[in-house]
Amino acid sequence: MHLTQKERMLLEDQKKHEEMCIEKYGMAAAKASDPELKQLFATYQQQEQQHLQTIQQILNGQIPQMQQGSQGGQQNQQQASQGFSQASGQPNQQDAFLCQDLLSTEKYISGTYDTAVFEFTNPQIRQALNHIQKEEQQHGEGIFNYMNQHGMYQPQ
Repeated sequence: MHLTQKERMLLEDQKKHEEMCIEKYGMAAAKASDPELKQLFATYQQQEQQHLQTIQQILNGQIPQMQQGSQGGQQNQQQASQGFSQASGQPNQQDAFLCQDLLSTEKYISGTYDTAVFEFTNPQIRQALNHIQKEEQQHGEGIFNYMNQHGMYQPQ
């Protein structure tokens, strides 16, 4: 498989983004005080590692197989979201900050994948990038739901 110069540049950017997400989720999991939030961040860190592996495969000229990962990402999202149905007293300010930071990160990363999806000529690569983008959106949704349910974010 041949990548254009622009495709390679976009993938290199996404690779850096995924590395940043892996590090941020790892640090957030270590700093979070709520065990449920620690688990959520740890789950997302693992998924970000899978995203990085997919990007690396594409950069190496391989077309990744996305069918198995598609169900796994949804199952992990559902498992990570379980237990977030009850709001607890006052939100922990550090946990709220970590959530806001990672929600902002996910919004940005999802947007960069949106651009990348439209720039690739190979439909299988577009599908792989779209799959990653959907998981990034699920991460944002999971963080949003956690924040909303714990009094950290109330949409008006």
